[in-house]
Amino acid sequence: MAKVIGLGGILFKSSNPKALAHWYQKHLQLPVESWGGAAFYLDKLSQYARSGYSVWSPMESDSEYLSPSQSSFMINLVVDDLTGALAQVQAGGCEVLEISEPSEFGRFGWFIDPDGNKVELWQPNISP
Repeated sequence: MAKVIGLGGILFKSSNPKALAHWYQKHLQLPVESWGGAAFYLDKLSQYARSGYSVWSPMESDSEYLSPSQSSFMINLVVDDLTGALAQVQAGGCEVLEISEPSEFGRFGWFIDPDGNKVELWQPNISP
């Protein structure tokens, strides 16, 4: 059975993502990168952590990326089997939206959860 194996990130809308990112960078030392968000690499957090990262990413308040959900956020969950996980949520009564083509980051799929939130599932590429 497919399962969640990590939290890939939290994406959310903001009326001014650049200003918000700057505030977090200034007041909490959030390591904001040039693309506007921050990545937390697990292998740098602890000698016991496995490699990988989580993402913090504000986006424009009028972004359609979270559509068709009306929520102002989206959770990205890392899965070990994207196809299996999407089949499971569909069997659980949720609407599956789409599956991406393979990319440098892996494959992504989206569904609407029972509360109407868009959820992104991510099956990362496995490095040798």
